[in-house]
Amino acid sequence: MKKGIKLTALLVVALLSACSGNKEAQKIAAVEKPKVKLALVTIRPVDQTQDYTATVEAEVTNNIAPSTPVRISKIFAEVGDRIVKGQKLVQMDAANLKQIGLQLENQRIEFSRIDELYKVGGVSKSEWDAAKTALEVRETSYNNLQENTALLSPVNGIVTARNYDDGDMYGGAQPILTVEQIVPVKLVINVSETYFPKVVKGAPATVKLDTYPDEVFEGRISLIYPTINQATRTFPVEVQLNNKDMKVRPGMFARVTLNFGTESRVVVPDLAVVKQAGSGDRYIFVYNNGAVSYNKVELGRRMSSEYELISGVENNSQVVIAGQSRLIDGTEVEVENN
Repeated sequence: MKKGIKLTALLVVALLSACSGNKEAQKIAAVEKPKVKLALVTIRPVDQTQDYTATVEAEVTNNIAPSTPVRISKIFAEVGDRIVKGQKLVQMDAANLKQIGLQLENQRIEFSRIDELYKVGGVSKSEWDAAKTALEVRETSYNNLQENTALLSPVNGIVTARNYDDGDMYGGAQPILTVEQIVPVKLVINVSETYFPKVVKGAPATVKLDTYPDEVFEGRISLIYPTINQATRTFPVEVQLNNKDMKVRPGMFARVTLNFGTESRVVVPDLAVVKQAGSGDRYIFVYNNGAVSYNKVELGRRMSSEYELISGVENNSQVVIAGQSRLIDGTEVEVENN
């Protein structure tokens, strides 16, 4: 009788243990189902802007120097001076100019004599031609030497370098002065070949400078290079700033923004984007009917806390923005209410 009671008690304990085990297993299974938060993503117009970095350059840079070595008599400008076109900047030694001038005057007298003789038949046409040519050669030499004795500025600008002093012998290694035209200035950027059909001369460009962090400067595309660099798959584009107030100077670091219009794109929160370990690929978990799929995406530009998507997620999809760490492709999930 006692044995029967013991067996019954053991069976009861076993049944209770089995029931308890099933409940625990169910609880564990329920706990193991990952919880996620979702966000609905839709298509909307996105500005197709691209940012580039550049260094400000002078529109024109002129090196002021004679064509041959000669002594410097006087320099009339200093670094920082504003210069106007045609202004005399340097006077070189004029001894050679005076000598050539005297030779030119004698050549003119000689030609006048031969010309008078030619008119009365005293010399042949070939002799007249030779005298005329000799005079023209001498005049060209004089004019060239004159231009290399009194050095004038070919542009309006500012002196940015002075490499000699009065009395120095110019040797040709460096220019005497450098004059840069900084009204306007230019910036050269390298644009991806994919945008080649969209870049238009005269189109606006937004420019920001580290020197003036709170200001935005408006520029225009002034030059588009016609060929693509095979190594970088980019092409140079020049952006011009009028710089009438001369605030912008060559050498300043700039950021240039070009706007190529708008495109309708799916936009997702940055929290939805997952980087695959060991590669540069980006993925997003998309929720559908209680489970998630692992979608590879192509990102466009970042806009604050959102990304433009080029591909990978359909319009009106629900994407996971929290709880991705325990997910794989096809995982069943429990959605948390926000």
